Amino acid sequence: MTVFPSRIEHGLPLAEKLRLVPWGFVLVVTLLSLLGVVMLYSAGGASWQPWAATQLARVIPGLVLMLGIGLVPLRLWYRSGFWLYGAVFLLLLGVAVAGHTGMGAKRWIRMGFFVLQPSEYMKIALALVLARYFHNLTFEQMANPLRLLLPAMLVIVPAGLILLQPNLGTATLLVLVAATMFFLAGMRWWQILPLAGAVPFIFDFGWKYLHDYQKKRLLAFFNPEQDPLGSGYNIIQSKIALGSGGLFGKGFAMGTQSQLHFLPEKHTDFIFVVLAEELGLTGAALTLFLFMVLIVFGAIISLNARRQFGRLLGLGLTAALFLYVLTNIAMVTGLIPVVGIPLPFVSYGGSMMLAFYIACGLLISIAVHREDPLPLPKNH
Repeated sequence: MTVFPSRIEHGLPLAEKLRLVPWGFVLVVTLLSLLGVVMLYSAGGASWQPWAATQLARVIPGLVLMLGIGLVPLRLWYRSGFWLYGAVFLLLLGVAVAGHTGMGAKRWIRMGFFVLQPSEYMKIALALVLARYFHNLTFEQMANPLRLLLPAMLVIVPAGLILLQPNLGTATLLVLVAATMFFLAGMRWWQILPLAGAVPFIFDFGWKYLHDYQKKRLLAFFNPEQDPLGSGYNIIQSKIALGSGGLFGKGFAMGTQSQLHFLPEKHTDFIFVVLAEELGLTGAALTLFLFMVLIVFGAIISLNARRQFGRLLGLGLTAALFLYVLTNIAMVTGLIPVVGIPLPFVSYGGSMMLAFYIACGLLISIAVHREDPLPLPKNH
């Protein structure tokens, strides 16, 4: 028994497309989205304001958008890859020139009634453009280093702009998603090892240009008790909340660290800690299980794609989801420094939610249109 039907004709009617939608995947996204609303209701003091009502208002349009994107033929996403990348890149330039500053960082740009964070959409645009570029290369052509110069620049330039905002966490994850796609596209080990060897030198060079608060966060990772009321405060309070939750938690909306406002950024970066304190290890494990199911679904969808473009795009987007979840959980449990990465679908944030609805919509499109005709690589 296959997970997805193997025969898809061109020009499918809407009813047939809806039948091919992986509804289990949609269900898991919906459950995680609703879980986010519930936890934001708790974080707001058992109140719809200031976060839960706004988040709920984003869920239904987001799910509709996700399904709408999923019904668009994959070949149209293939054709529009460079255009979408260019549009997001211009938005990033707009942030650098006339961006909106908040909490000491310039990461947002006003678009009429909306405030967008373009860095959240760059991971989608980058996955699209890299998948298209690598789709047109044979495995033998991937061995030519000159072939990798253009995609490398497509990664380095936006990552640099994001780093200047400053947004170290998002820039790092963007590079990691791209590195995953380079490897999956057929990059050789002898091409990867020199880059890996350069990491310590890059870190040493980059350390000089980090902001003071970023340096303090990194140093607090090794010894948070050295500055318990400053740079170490976040992770100390997070660990207290996590440990106090026990097996079944303190009860919904009854977490002392979150309800008494000891826990910082409880509606964004540390929403998982609110959940773990109130619902305990059981609730935290169930949440991680939902994310695991979503990631496995994404991998299955990608590996079932008939075309290289669909496979690479799907695996790149799945890698982005995995890295975001991994980074957020590792961050709030003290396994890595605090880097300000939200938890997909659960944390409060419009741009982040919309970006992941778009990513999941593209995964649905890969599942529904996995036999879409696409150009073969040159010299195939």
